[in-house]
Amino acid sequence: MNTQPYICFKKKSFDCHPTYTNHFSLFTTFSYLSFSKPTALNQRFYSLDVFRGATVCLMILVNNPGSWGHIYAPLEHAPWHGLTPTDLVFPFFLFAVGNAMSFVMPRLEAAGDKIFWKKVIKRSALIFLIGLFLNWWPFVTEVNRLIEGTTDLHKVTIFKGFTWLDYSKDKAGNIVETIKGIRIFGVLQRIAVCYFFASIIIYYLKPRKAFLAGLIMLLVYWMLCYVGNPADPYSLNGWFGTDIDKAILGEIHMYKGEGLPFDPEGLMSTMSAIVQVILGFIVGAYIQNKSKEPVDESGKMETTVNGMYQMLTGLFVIGVALLVTGYCWDMVFPINKKIWTSSYTIYTTGLAILTIGTMIYMIEIKKIRGGLARFFDVFGKNALFVFALSAFLPRGLALIKLGDGVNPWNWMYKKVLIHTPGAPENGSLLYALFIITFMWAICYWMDKKKIYIKV
Repeated sequence: MNTQPYICFKKKSFDCHPTYTNHFSLFTTFSYLSFSKPTALNQRFYSLDVFRGATVCLMILVNNPGSWGHIYAPLEHAPWHGLTPTDLVFPFFLFAVGNAMSFVMPRLEAAGDKIFWKKVIKRSALIFLIGLFLNWWPFVTEVNRLIEGTTDLHKVTIFKGFTWLDYSKDKAGNIVETIKGIRIFGVLQRIAVCYFFASIIIYYLKPRKAFLAGLIMLLVYWMLCYVGNPADPYSLNGWFGTDIDKAILGEIHMYKGEGLPFDPEGLMSTMSAIVQVILGFIVGAYIQNKSKEPVDESGKMETTVNGMYQMLTGLFVIGVALLVTGYCWDMVFPINKKIWTSSYTIYTTGLAILTIGTMIYMIEIKKIRGGLARFFDVFGKNALFVFALSAFLPRGLALIKLGDGVNPWNWMYKKVLIHTPGAPENGSLLYALFIITFMWAICYWMDKKKIYIKV
């Protein structure tokens, strides 16, 4: 994984990723972490690519139903506290970002501070700006305007600035002027911020201290949530982070999908999300190192089956430990994706570790690399690109009006799949699967042409 944006037209390489060679352990909650100088990695774990691709695929699935009014419960976010399969997608992706970072960080450490800052700032800024661009896109919107000389309203299409005016009528018939604006934060923006701060923490503190820093961040965030509003710390209206977002971002630049200004990717909840990337890095480096053992008298380290089993034992132990810890913490600090509670970070990291451990066992040891693994791997090779494309296309194609609310993006659902027999959720789900197939076809073509767009 390169930290610079580029379009690469070349065959895959599995031997160009540096890593660390000294043994370290994740047992006892990561207490004995140590790294040595980076050396070349002699095996790239295909299962990590499949994990990343599966995560992106699920992100596209849950973001593209045929109708938001007809979604099966597992494909919706939990209303507030609690967890659904959909609530695993974003933390799994941040975990995968940390995994990928474990391949890149040794090279950045060897290059020195100047190169590190240049690449991390550039990559973070690009991802953030792409997310902001997608929030702004397609740069036009429909608003109400007064008909001159009357109190009647009519719709017009305008180019969006960073803010714009809209008009409506209240129940008494009075004209109400509303200032609207571009949402500043979002999924890609959170990825950028988490990557930026996690990179700095890992680069300067090294794994053991980075883990301790992450633990402190989780505890501090818990304290801030409680101190911010002891009477009602974890509710939509009581959570302290919303007031900070309003003060810094402004209400007009915040998400309003909950019926009031509240940003699930806002500033304060990012503190806990950063730890997800740090833990992903630690696990990624552990996977690379713990799977190796000496293969000759010289002490040469190579990946072996025995080493893989030792590594998987560690993964499953720590995964279960984090699940239990997150579950217990939930009793006093509820698992909640929308305010990204510390218990949510710990619990979903445990699930991610168990998932990736299972994938390593099936793919790397049992050599089960059938169609499903190859299907997800295609997504993983252009992960950020295909996610951004899945947000870019529907908003752009929605500008092409075909009548009755139909446009080129939703035509398949509106004209065909909406008539699927059975519950209306069936047609909505089939449409989401259709979109995944469409996006996969694009990624498959790019893979065949050796086109890999990475930021």
